[in-house]
Amino acid sequence: MVNLDQIKQQIMADPQNKSYTDQGIEPLFAAPSAARINIVGQAPGIRAEQTRLYWNDPSGDNLRKWLGIDRETFYQSDKIAVIPMDFYYPGTGRSGDLPPRKGFAEKWHPLILSKLPKLELTLLIGSYAQRYYLKQSASVTLTETVRHYQDFLPDFFPLVHPSPRNNLWQAKNPWFLEEVVPQLQERVKRILDN
Repeated sequence: MVNLDQIKQQIMADPQNKSYTDQGIEPLFAAPSAARINIVGQAPGIRAEQTRLYWNDPSGDNLRKWLGIDRETFYQSDKIAVIPMDFYYPGTGRSGDLPPRKGFAEKWHPLILSKLPKLELTLLIGSYAQRYYLKQSASVTLTETVRHYQDFLPDFFPLVHPSPRNNLWQAKNPWFLEEVVPQLQERVKRILDN
């Protein structure tokens, strides 16, 4: 039976990831066996890759605020897994970071998730994670998915990306902070307190 360290070595040895491995860049994810909540975002940002710490930026600060947890719980409780759609920073495009590489999650997520028997909730941050896990077509909008988050419970909780770039989206959709975030915090607290 393959363990998490062996999976990590397989990821690094995969030809798809050769350019990263050759530069000494390791895949960035966290999958403690005691994890109760899994966070699936797009891919690590440049700052996360440089510091080797996922969600280590203003987006991460916002995410922790939405979850109602502190940095210590987020990084050191062993109750939070972070398994993004791609484990490497994809580079920058014209309108921000490039999307996660196709086929990456399909290849690695099932192997890693098989090592997390205590997961109760997966947060799906952004449209890439939502389309993959909820089997949605591209015509379904992120706003529509997040607004109807209850349809995906108890397994999945879809969220908009917590980037400060999405402050305008939040201003246009006040129901998110007023209704969705309190429900998220309540669910997270219940899971982590058990």
